[in-house]
Amino acid sequence: MLKGLLSFNGRYRILHLSWFAFFLTFVCWFNFAPFATTIGKQLHLAPEQVKTLGICNLALTIPARIIIGMLLDRFGPRITYSMLLMFAAVPCLATALSQNFNHLVISRLLMGIVGAGFVVGIRMVSEWFPPKEIGIAQGIYGGWGNFGAFGAEFTLPTIAVAASFLTGGASNWRFAIALTGIISAIYGVIYFNSVQDTPPGKAYKRPKKNGALEVTSVKSFWAMIISNFGLIFALGLLAWRLEQKNIHFLNQSQMYLVWVLLAGLFAYQTYKAWQVNKELLIGKKTYASSERYQFGQVALLEFTYIISFGSELAAVSMLPAFFEKTFGLEHVVAGMIAATYPFLNLISRPSGGLISDKFGSRKWTMTIISAGIGVSYLMAHYINGSWSLPVAIAVTMVAAYFAQAGCGATYGIVPLIKKEATGQIAGNVGAYGNFGGVVYLTIFSLTDAPILFTTMGVAALICAFMCAFFLKEPKGSFAGAYEGESPEVAPQNTGILAKE
Repeated sequence: MLKGLLSFNGRYRILHLSWFAFFLTFVCWFNFAPFATTIGKQLHLAPEQVKTLGICNLALTIPARIIIGMLLDRFGPRITYSMLLMFAAVPCLATALSQNFNHLVISRLLMGIVGAGFVVGIRMVSEWFPPKEIGIAQGIYGGWGNFGAFGAEFTLPTIAVAASFLTGGASNWRFAIALTGIISAIYGVIYFNSVQDTPPGKAYKRPKKNGALEVTSVKSFWAMIISNFGLIFALGLLAWRLEQKNIHFLNQSQMYLVWVLLAGLFAYQTYKAWQVNKELLIGKKTYASSERYQFGQVALLEFTYIISFGSELAAVSMLPAFFEKTFGLEHVVAGMIAATYPFLNLISRPSGGLISDKFGSRKWTMTIISAGIGVSYLMAHYINGSWSLPVAIAVTMVAAYFAQAGCGATYGIVPLIKKEATGQIAGNVGAYGNFGGVVYLTIFSLTDAPILFTTMGVAALICAFMCAFFLKEPKGSFAGAYEGESPEVAPQNTGILAKE
């Protein structure tokens, strides 16, 4: 793997190009967090409004990951990723031009769509790497891409300060945020002209039916409906938060209207799911054992992603302001210190995937890492101003390691559930990471950091218990090829790819 990564040839070239695409979407997605306090002061925002913008940043990623997953399975990752990268310029420029809270809400809601880019690379990587290497490959893709959160928190304040001569000496956050969108759009064109969906000679498998996820049992159908409701609930929770005192982006009538629209969306989702799975539900179709999968396993992976990626989203969004206020730091310094959390993605998420590949059991890897997430966040509960700053950083780094390794371990399993529906399954699981982020940040907006850390810790320990008793080892976890496919053959040299 190391030799291949250094060669930049064949499938490793695709991996590098894809993780960098994800890196740029993350830089864009988190380009607000380093400037939260500065923007709040300049635009005269209340603290509750600043916290709410963090929730808005995550909200539309929930439906976007589902929709992007469907588009991905239908059109392939090359087109889907390229278009998403180019779209990123829209919310970035909208944020940079915002003049008040309402402008920021709209721009950050649109930015949530960019956060769906992760799903695309999951399918791309699964097309190029066999099951026995999927954990480390997905870990590198996700971890090095998630490193974009560090890139945003560490470098954007520096860029803003360097460009301050354009704003009379004030931090030029508008320039820094706009720059991220412009770079992303340019890379979208580069990505489109540099990759292909599958190795030469390998067909891109598409779902037989579009519009909703195809399940293989009646029990799985109802589990999927409950899962869909959870995502709608998260959006309804955001609408409620936007109506609360000191926010007032929505009035009560508008909040009820949003809830009615969300109910309609849920009804439409349920109808599409019924259409796709109609023959199964009325007893006209049964699936061979080789075609079956349990949606309950997808639901459990959704939970593992809530406690791993969901907690990471919450932590990355609140840590800069947390360190600034707890230890009385300048916002640039606080942002750089908080960046130690996403910095670990460089090694922690790949290590979670690698451990999943090498430990011999993806189930027990997930269980142990989930327990580590729980214990480390419960330790973070006790951080306060009397602590030594290096010790506080060390505790957050431990929490960061386990949360990010949990992301890697989760997506060491996701592509093994149902290959041709990987985009949709990855979209569902990924959306629940954002569900976790929305719920955790809503709790944070109503309480404080210690309660947030406690909530994330307890949830992770519950998840560890459920993984130990209910998570099943996927079939072919360590095989040399996916079920129904021939063992991998090194791709031949083409106009795009060099021979491995």
